[in-house]
Amino acid sequence: MERPDLEVADIFRAHGPAWRHAQRGHLSLGQLKVMSAIEQ
Repeated sequence: MERPDLEVADIFRAHGPAWRHAQRGHLSLGQLKVMSAIEQ
């Protein structure tokens, strides 16, 4: 199976830090852990 040109992980890596900063206080620890796992 070939890797797609763009994956959710690519978007999270590119925009995740700014989005997490903008949503600070509105995200649960579980949500942050899932985002981190996807990025990795």
